[in-house]
Amino acid sequence: MQRAPSSVPISVGLIRDWAQACAEGLAAQRTEINDLNVFPIPDADTGSNMAFTMSGAAAGLADLDYAATDLATVFRTLADGGVAHARGNSGIILSQILIGLADAADLAVAEQDPSFNRLAMNGLRLASLAARRAVSVPREGTVLTVLRVAADTAAREVEASPSDLVRAVADEAAHALEQTTDQMIELTNAGVVDAGARGLLVMLDALVLVVTGVANRRRPYRGNMGDTGHGEGECSGSGDTDFEVMYKLVAEGSLIGALREELGRLGDSVVIVGESSADREQFSVHVHTDEPGAAVEAGVRIGGVHDIRISCFLLDEARNEPGATEPPPRHKRAVLVLAQGQGAEELFTEAGARVVRTDHGIHPATVAEAIRQADSAHTVVMGNGMMASADLVSVGAQARSAKRSLVFLPTASMVQGLAALAVHDPGESPDVDAFAMAEAAGATRWGSVRTADGAMMTLAGTCQIGDTLGLIGSDVLVIKKTQSEAAVALIDLMLAIGGELVTILAGAGLQDEAHAAIADHVRTEHPGIELAVYPGGQTNQLLQIGVE
Repeated sequence: MQRAPSSVPISVGLIRDWAQACAEGLAAQRTEINDLNVFPIPDADTGSNMAFTMSGAAAGLADLDYAATDLATVFRTLADGGVAHARGNSGIILSQILIGLADAADLAVAEQDPSFNRLAMNGLRLASLAARRAVSVPREGTVLTVLRVAADTAAREVEASPSDLVRAVADEAAHALEQTTDQMIELTNAGVVDAGARGLLVMLDALVLVVTGVANRRRPYRGNMGDTGHGEGECSGSGDTDFEVMYKLVAEGSLIGALREELGRLGDSVVIVGESSADREQFSVHVHTDEPGAAVEAGVRIGGVHDIRISCFLLDEARNEPGATEPPPRHKRAVLVLAQGQGAEELFTEAGARVVRTDHGIHPATVAEAIRQADSAHTVVMGNGMMASADLVSVGAQARSAKRSLVFLPTASMVQGLAALAVHDPGESPDVDAFAMAEAAGATRWGSVRTADGAMMTLAGTCQIGDTLGLIGSDVLVIKKTQSEAAVALIDLMLAIGGELVTILAGAGLQDEAHAAIADHVRTEHPGIELAVYPGGQTNQLLQIGVE
């Protein structure tokens, strides 16, 4: 007789594969989940805690002999590993999900019905009840809400095929996750979904993967920790309490209710759960409080306490800041510039800057590494038009740290970078110095002479391939046949509104006669104007002109 799709039995190998997929998925999404973490405390550790807990649970399955191990033993081993490695509020709730699944496996053995669909339905239902029971003050818009939706969906789809059931559960959970933003004021203010619920979706998507062989694609869930509002010099989190306290407690179950009430008076986010195995009266205790000593003493009064972990939210956040574990920078100040051409590099180096060459293109990671190599507490970076603004933002994200500040000056050309370096004063305060450099760069009008590589319409008319173009900024205002004609015409345009100093960086393709023509023209047509010509060596332009 052929089984109905809903009565397909579950295999122990599938549970092993699912546990491993959960651990790998949570590890991969750890940073995203951490960034979403604003409730109950914005301590950016929900993803890390869930990944650690699930990894420990999955590791416990490694020593099992699957040929001789039944379904209930696999699930109970997984649950015991989750409880033993539970870290933080989110880790404890995750362990309760595993306990709910283990209880459902025991029920399946007792009822002699190890079908996948019934185990999924009962497991999610019992997991939802266990997780909600563990939290002293359940809130809607958290992982508890999404877990309940998953359980209800599994019950509704229990007669479907296992593939259809797991897809429905994951998709309904994803829809419920989107709604968490509007269900809790903390999430609404931050504009994020619940972090723990996002972790649950990773686990449900892992189930889809191992059952169907096809991975779900989810949109990135963006978060913004922003300013957490910590006071300076105090160990104070952005919530109402300063410390997270966790410990294991061996005590009579009848005393746990009173302990829960006492911890509720001492703080919030109280979670107390029992161990998975039925022969032990051991509990995992979690609370956020300003009185960590009193929270531990409350447990000592009713039983044996061990594995005590106390963390300060502010200290944890400081340790998690990018670069927090790095040694202090060796240098106070540095200027880093992007440049093209050997001559330009020598000019910037002589002026005291560190140079990153861009002759063959440049990647943000290369610039970020150069900033780290500068090993400076304060670094001024000038892109000089060599890198798009979006890429410079990426550089800042990669290189900035708690011990390293960055200032990006909006220089669009190397001549503007030279003007900024001319007023650079390492003895001045960083902010004042950066402002003066930015002001000097902004006051420098810049242009360039290039060879047209194709026909196109410009503000100066239509150019043909091989014409010599004069640009001010990015606009073509001069079209000539020779380099000399284009250079002197562009200089005249740029000096038409005044100027005292003309700085020219000669490119590798600038002809000698053009060089001479520029000097003669400035001397005869613009007497009193100071002219400085340097070999730049850049290949993308015949010359750059700066007017100050």
